[in-house]
Amino acid sequence: MKRESPDVEKTVIELVMTDDSTKKKQLAKEIFDTANKQGAYSSSIHEFYKARGRGEFGGFTVPAINLRSMTYDLARSIFRVAKKNNSGAFIFEIARSEIGYTNQPPIEYSSMILAAAIKENYSGPVFIQGDHFQANAAKFKENPDKETESLKALIADAISSGFYNIDIDSSTLVDLSKPDLKKQQLPNCELCAILTEFIRSIEPKGITISVGGEIGEIGHQNSTPEDLHAFMTGLNERLPKGLAGISKISVQTGTTHGGIVLPNGSIAQISLDFNTLKTLSEAARKEYGLAGAVQHGASTLPPEAFHKFVECETAEVHLATEFQNMIYESKHFPTALKKRIYEWLRINAANEAKQGETEEQFLYKTRKKALGPFKKEIMGLPQQTRDAIAAEIENKFDFLFKQLKAVNKRELVDKYVRAKHKQS
Repeated sequence: MKRESPDVEKTVIELVMTDDSTKKKQLAKEIFDTANKQGAYSSSIHEFYKARGRGEFGGFTVPAINLRSMTYDLARSIFRVAKKNNSGAFIFEIARSEIGYTNQPPIEYSSMILAAAIKENYSGPVFIQGDHFQANAAKFKENPDKETESLKALIADAISSGFYNIDIDSSTLVDLSKPDLKKQQLPNCELCAILTEFIRSIEPKGITISVGGEIGEIGHQNSTPEDLHAFMTGLNERLPKGLAGISKISVQTGTTHGGIVLPNGSIAQISLDFNTLKTLSEAARKEYGLAGAVQHGASTLPPEAFHKFVECETAEVHLATEFQNMIYESKHFPTALKKRIYEWLRINAANEAKQGETEEQFLYKTRKKALGPFKKEIMGLPQQTRDAIAAEIENKFDFLFKQLKAVNKRELVDKYVRAKHKQS
């Protein structure tokens, strides 16, 4: 029986359109309260991942999906796919950088997700994740305390907004100039430990937030088992005894965020090292009790690649850019709006143009930066237009859930994810 509020879409539009943070929080509370009454609640995947780390199940990969635009509409599509496939093992996420350039503060993002759950009459745990809560290496070098406090403020804001899964990315601090792996990973270990301890000090009662670490910055050299051992040893030495640590580890295996753009605007084929991914996932589970390795930057891979993540027992795969691409390239996306966005980029992102690159490369690389400035206009498109675009992308979500074997996992999720925390 449908129990959704008839005003949920009106609330969503109002929340996106207002710039008043107090008003946003009031509208968010309405959405959280309604979702809780329906039985949809923000939760942590920590216990589920720890069970995988103990070897209690496997054979699938959890999709973690970044929604940069049309968040409410695409979240509705994901919930429909999840219901159709009886899946409970999927994550909504947004990175530190995306929060900025898409103009989606944590409270707005989590509200859009739970509003979508309300609209689709979805009940059960909903996993919302802070992706790449990343240390800025230059700022950290200049003033480590200030950058650490900035990350703590972001984490506190996210947790208070219902993000009960946080991926710490201090891999930017790895110093390859040092003579041995332990010293190379030391700054990474230290900051990850500090932030993990901070998360544990502010997490809601009854919730153990899922924390992820990272050993190889995406787009740089591939990770090795030795990197993993150096990082985990250093991290465990620095965490207080008895404190819950991380539940997964992000690694680098050859991908680049957004893919590598060719002069004609198409995406180059990449050589992803699945053997490394398999080796690191196995080591993470057997030696450290983690769910396994996490693969970033995968959404632009060819369709035939996705089943390989399951074969490698990859714990989680992060998917973002392809959905943004599908919005822009949809036949339903208004041509006039796209033209205005591109004109805006030519002026406002001109400083990001590189010598020798084509206009197609420039626009592909920068168009994500227009999603914030044009957020309200995109949200203000006719419902019929947004529904048509979302329907195209829904087919992609369904394909990915099936390829990653994230189907028929609802009962398994319910077995391990029991605690309900009511957002106040």
